[in-house]
Amino acid sequence: MAHVRKTTHSRKPAARKKTSARRSGPLKSTKHAAPKRWSQRVTKESDALDLKRGVFKLTSPKKIAASLKRSAEHSTRRKTGAYRSALSMLTFYINRAGKTLPRTQRERLEKAKVELKRAFGKE
Repeated sequence: MAHVRKTTHSRKPAARKKTSARRSGPLKSTKHAAPKRWSQRVTKESDALDLKRGVFKLTSPKKIAASLKRSAEHSTRRKTGAYRSALSMLTFYINRAGKTLPRTQRERLEKAKVELKRAFGKE
């Protein structure tokens, strides 16, 4: 026979303590905030390239390709060739953005791939 345990107290939620406006913990530095997404961290800290800020937001595919080429050629952290690093970073950005990337920007970035091939003489 199974023994059923009866409780004598009710299951009311515990009363919340009032908290003051001040927190008693370490303050976060606003100078260098941690990236919110892993893909943002990869873009910033990967061994592929040191990218110029806002490179994927540029309006011209030629400018995007030129900036990626410049970053790839001057990077001391990349492990493969400059072309491969630049193309992989561009592809990574397109893939991680997924469905949220507007069609016009996706088309611009796809054109930037072609311009990148042209810039490195890989046509």
